[in-house]
Amino acid sequence: MNINPQKRTLIFLNLLIICVATSFLSTALTTALPPIIAEFGIDAARGQWLTSIYSLVMGITMPLTAFLITRFPTKKLYITALFILVAGLIVCTTAHQFPMLMAGRILQACSNGITTSLAQVVLLTIYPPEKKGTIMGWYGLSVGAAPVIAPTIAGLFVDTVGWRMIFIVTLCILAAALLFAFLCFDDVLDTEIRKFDVLSFILSAFAFGGLTLGIGNISRGITNPEAYVPLIIGVIGSIYFVYRQLHIKQPFLELRVFRQRQFTISVLGSMFLYFIMMGGSVIMPIYVQTILGKSATISGLATLPGSLAMAIVSPFAGKIYDKLGMKKLAVCGTIGLFFSSLGMSFITISTPVWVASALFVIRCIAIGCMMMPFVTWGVSGVSAEQIADGNALITSLRTIAGAVGSAVFVGIMTFVSSAGARHYGDSAAIHGLNTAFAGMTVCSLIMFIMCVGYMKKDN
Repeated sequence: MNINPQKRTLIFLNLLIICVATSFLSTALTTALPPIIAEFGIDAARGQWLTSIYSLVMGITMPLTAFLITRFPTKKLYITALFILVAGLIVCTTAHQFPMLMAGRILQACSNGITTSLAQVVLLTIYPPEKKGTIMGWYGLSVGAAPVIAPTIAGLFVDTVGWRMIFIVTLCILAAALLFAFLCFDDVLDTEIRKFDVLSFILSAFAFGGLTLGIGNISRGITNPEAYVPLIIGVIGSIYFVYRQLHIKQPFLELRVFRQRQFTISVLGSMFLYFIMMGGSVIMPIYVQTILGKSATISGLATLPGSLAMAIVSPFAGKIYDKLGMKKLAVCGTIGLFFSSLGMSFITISTPVWVASALFVIRCIAIGCMMMPFVTWGVSGVSAEQIADGNALITSLRTIAGAVGSAVFVGIMTFVSSAGARHYGDSAAIHGLNTAFAGMTVCSLIMFIMCVGYMKKDN
């Protein structure tokens, strides 16, 4: 798109600030749950909804963004999303009852679902093809590093000034960014008059929301109604949603984009990546705190080098993508993911923490090499009219895959630990962890074979 380079840079900086803040909010509250539960006098199961509802609402909102992006002017949509986010932060900051805090989190998740998809579509539109990889690499800083660093920073706030400071600091940043957006943002995407398909939206809510919620509750047992009921609803909703999109004149979400081979491979690659990534991200704190008995601070410090490594490598990965294409980057990334997972499958209870931390660094570098390049490469093969739909699909499906990865690998670790308690004794927990990472190793190998066998050489 023909746009002033200075204006383009200002838009990018604003999007980066917003996405860092929203990505921070997505995981920051995990550390703050214990004091929140104590203050409001609720049980852990109810308190956990503060994080579960966030993922659920994002899962419902993301498919909607394809319609919103093509229907409403870019600046108005973006500013509205920021106002919703600011309102959610104010509600959480002043909340004196748990339902009020939940309402604030729902507002934040709605805004995050819109801004995440909107940001990627805007950046892929306003930058020329030779710079898309680099700019998406820089954008990957917010998507990849912020959620991992967030629990550590939130822990410092909780221990020093209280959990509300998480929202207060973010609110101050967002207020400045909102003013900045008024001055620098512009209508950079084409719009068209589209009828809002209410039935398709309801079906997408049941499909994506049901799958996200059900998968997130699998850890409570597949026979638990909180797991299998949403899953059944999600599967039925998905089937009906797909059928409807393929048989109506103007789809709510254009699924025919999957006819593009390049896009389909990028979606599968992104889903595999998030499946493995989220499984490891959830298990690492359990390993440090529960198995090794270290403090939450040590747990945060063990994962911090990996987060920093991902932040450093993301922009370079974008430049490599621009020069060498996706295939070489994906092959190298999957090799790193394979060996880091393989290394974790052989650690013992006596292995120093720094070894696991070093393997986590390799893991994060590999993830940073592939996360945003997969998105850039995938949507580059679709028409300009389908970028919003393609981006919404990638974002939604990889989010669901991440939820599946967390549930599956934690479930594997828990099952093996419990089943092997009599045979392995005190080493049962570490054996469960080894088994979970062995599963990630196999998934990494499958991902490597897919990249080698199905990506063209010029990609």
